[in-house]
Amino acid sequence: MVYSHFVRAVPTQRRAYVPFLPARRRQHLAALVDALFTFPESTAKPLPVPYATAKLWKTLQSSKRLFLIAGPCVIESEKLCFDIARTLQKTCAKLGVTYIFKASFDKANRTSGKSFRGPGIEEGLQVLASVRAKIGVPVLTDVHSEEQAALAGDVVDILQIPAFLCRQTDLIEAAVLTGKIVNVKKGQFLSPAEMGQVVKKAAEFGGRRILVTERGTTFGYNNLVTDMRSISILRRSGFPVVFDATHSVQLPGGGGDKSSGQREFAPLLARCAVVAGADGVFIETHPKPDAALSDGPNMVPLAEMPKLIAGLVKLRAVSCEN
Repeated sequence: MVYSHFVRAVPTQRRAYVPFLPARRRQHLAALVDALFTFPESTAKPLPVPYATAKLWKTLQSSKRLFLIAGPCVIESEKLCFDIARTLQKTCAKLGVTYIFKASFDKANRTSGKSFRGPGIEEGLQVLASVRAKIGVPVLTDVHSEEQAALAGDVVDILQIPAFLCRQTDLIEAAVLTGKIVNVKKGQFLSPAEMGQVVKKAAEFGGRRILVTERGTTFGYNNLVTDMRSISILRRSGFPVVFDATHSVQLPGGGGDKSSGQREFAPLLARCAVVAGADGVFIETHPKPDAALSDGPNMVPLAEMPKLIAGLVKLRAVSCEN
């Protein structure tokens, strides 16, 4: 195990893989690699906030407290991220909802190669670290490679495995070994029952803090459907279940060189999922969705979020009583 991680670390930053090891082995391996190689260091440094992994995980496991993962699809600017995070943090604080800010530093699976992907990992992690420190909320971002998982794991609270990559064994291992909470999104091509093997894989690598997210299932061309039975089936994993309301109304490739979507149905599906037993809801939002640089057609306008969240809280309370 030590040797395999060492070999995989060589082409990238040394610091990306050393944290995966037990402390005593980490020290020896770090010294060895430092003596042999010189690698560039990330300029994005973790900043202190009132959230620790164990504390956050305990909150997410609460049987009565709803949690929300929300933010823009991609980091368009630091100001946009601050505006959205600050707005949602205030709303969630009033309603007793645990809020986690979400934004991607790189959208690696855009329909067109010309589409906006984001600022990249260096600048993106700096923005996320700033949101985490200055707004005082935990943050989540998705990762697409083992190297990204290790670097992002130094900065964010939750690493997300994209739906298209949910069966990538090495990526799951890398994310789990950071020690951070890992949110695995169900692939559009998988049944909810098949996600049991994905969760089992993560657990075998030592994962104890796992979230499982439903985000719809491919139904013909350019369409997704959501089967609410999936929430109950995914809960059998023993881990909290999240419902991704906005990607579930996405129409993949429906816009020709980009995806389309039906944002008007996102609130409806979110309410259904909470009643069905979802522990948390994932929603992408933007002040002006039609001007968003990614996934605008399925994003919920930021101005509509307070009313939507308040309604979900009431449904969660009723669901828990029953």
